[in-house]
Amino acid sequence: MTDPVIRALDESDAHLFDDMPDPLDARAGHRRTRHRPEWKRVALRDGTVVARGAWWGGPDDAEPLNVNWFDVAEGEEEAGAELLRSAPWQVELELTLPAGWREDTRQRAAAETRFGAARAAGYELLVERFLYRWTPECGLPERPGRLDFRAEPDDAVFFDALRRIHSATLDAHALKAIKEGGLDQAAQEELDFFHWCPSPREWWQIAYTRAGEPVGIHIPAHNPSGPCVGFIGVLPDQRGHGYAYDLLAECTHFLADQGAEFVSAATDRGNFPMAANFAKAGYPIERERINFEPPRTE
Repeated sequence: MTDPVIRALDESDAHLFDDMPDPLDARAGHRRTRHRPEWKRVALRDGTVVARGAWWGGPDDAEPLNVNWFDVAEGEEEAGAELLRSAPWQVELELTLPAGWREDTRQRAAAETRFGAARAAGYELLVERFLYRWTPECGLPERPGRLDFRAEPDDAVFFDALRRIHSATLDAHALKAIKEGGLDQAAQEELDFFHWCPSPREWWQIAYTRAGEPVGIHIPAHNPSGPCVGFIGVLPDQRGHGYAYDLLAECTHFLADQGAEFVSAATDRGNFPMAANFAKAGYPIERERINFEPPRTE
């Protein structure tokens, strides 16, 4: 067996990326994602594509933010690992999988092949996530009517709220940021993401009780793929009242009022309270995602 050849692609040979079958149907999870040809790479053995990866970033990003499409043929874990190891960008890896993939023998084997290649390249599991997709056919969630929602132009107010929310968070990415740089880093990373999104800053809202006490925040957004629930967060001293559902319902209504034909959302698989709120609000699980951290650099 010959050694695999790792190749970057360009517009002239971008078709090679489509030559590999995929039992996990990654294309379905990226129907609105635009990948630049020059950020695609393949591993070929005897002229056949045995692994492929597509790195992704926003339209104005000079470098990719993650690799969000990674396929590896059965028995080709080392080729997949070399594809990742040799890439000029060492960024987070996102594997998007069909909902319920663990129950399908073929899909589970394909997923585990990808996991094996990622680990062989030095990537480590960060978190498993549920991906949701609300459409008008799901029906708008009922608004409980307990809270008032107000726009807030001062980023410092959101920064303070995010610090407080993340002081007792279940979110794996926030916990990683806290470990690296404390609550300030976690809050700043959230703000940076919201400003990166192409949606208006004026959409961000603070929720208050009828008595005027702050409860939390919700941020309706558009990412490059379309409308999404950017953030739902309840302040620690207001938890235990089910307010996260109120925030999610308001966020959904807000985006629907803006003409959204769908709303994407995600939460960590281990965040059982938020997963329950998505179910209550009528958000079906569309797919799942496994996030891997890139190899640590000394």
